[in-house]
Amino acid sequence: MKVVESKRLQKLGSAIFSEMAGWKAEVRQNGLDIIDLGIGSPDKPPSETVIRALEQAVRIGANYGYPTSEGSLRFRETVSRWYRHRFAVELDPESEVLALMGSQDGLAHLALSITDPGDTALIPDPGYPIYAASLVIAGVSPHPMPLRAKNGFLPRLEDIPADVARKAKFMMLNYPGNPLSAVADRAFFEEAVAFAREYDILIVHDLAYSEMAFDGCRPESILQIEGAKETAVEFHSLSKAFNMAGCRLAFMVGHPEAVRALRTLKSQIDYGVFLAVQEAGIAALEEDMRAPDVETKSKVYERRRDIVIEGLRDYGWDIPKPKATMFIWAPIPSGWTSRQISREILYRTGVVVIPGDAFGTEGEGYVRIALVQDEERLREAVRRIGEFLQS
Repeated sequence: MKVVESKRLQKLGSAIFSEMAGWKAEVRQNGLDIIDLGIGSPDKPPSETVIRALEQAVRIGANYGYPTSEGSLRFRETVSRWYRHRFAVELDPESEVLALMGSQDGLAHLALSITDPGDTALIPDPGYPIYAASLVIAGVSPHPMPLRAKNGFLPRLEDIPADVARKAKFMMLNYPGNPLSAVADRAFFEEAVAFAREYDILIVHDLAYSEMAFDGCRPESILQIEGAKETAVEFHSLSKAFNMAGCRLAFMVGHPEAVRALRTLKSQIDYGVFLAVQEAGIAALEEDMRAPDVETKSKVYERRRDIVIEGLRDYGWDIPKPKATMFIWAPIPSGWTSRQISREILYRTGVVVIPGDAFGTEGEGYVRIALVQDEERLREAVRRIGEFLQS
């Protein structure tokens, strides 16, 4: 019997990512040293406090039973306390907090739990690929919201046709953003909440990078806007800020009916996050509330950002400095497409960057650079790219 991928699967993902995997394999075979600034996977471990908590938790026999898919009450209560500490937002751990196997888990499944095939959702372009992929899985039609530099990479909500807005079930936002590294202010969040109320739309805000900000920037939660819990949910992850990407631990908070819908779906497809990992997450959040480790969270990436931005500027590539995240969204020199320059940089220097059109049509003209190597390797990457540009 021949098994053929479903049409749904054939629509998933970006051909560019698959193509780049082939490029990297070819470059490795040619013996070129690769500096991978592609995938945004933190290169540092969690704090010693988190590691010790995980070590202790894995020795407790009771932690090896099935966890609940909603997360332990202790974890959800800690999330609630952290949100109160960080954002002054009150959350009910019973009805407004849900543990996730990484934020990608929730982002991938939310549409399945709150929409029906044929519905419409508003998504950013460019945007993190799972936003569009989740709609393919659920049979939902996307309506792209262009994000452009001239608008601060914020969607112009007034440009969304009223008939589209009336049909849309939810609107996806991501600030600070991946791949754009853009930051939204309170005024935009107030506008978004008002828009959502007018058209009865759920806002889905991906806040995975709130703890990775620079130059005094302090990103806000959309739930800080009055009445936002009546029309918004928010995703947060321990992967980036707490260097726990491999642990697969995150949470969704906010609108209780949306939280309940995703919890119901997840109760049918998984048994939740290993309890020992949840204990490590509790330790991370509690440590942050006691004494935020600014050095680990932001200063490392701020220095890396400066090394790349200032280094490439010396070679004539002028890139705006992002205020947050572990990414640089770099407008490419004229005369290239995103894919062309990404391929040439890889083949001629061994440095991996991601072409902007991997994230949507509005990403053409940019590449994403992930700050996921130590300072020495980043300086070497800058040198190689700079010499490539000058040649």
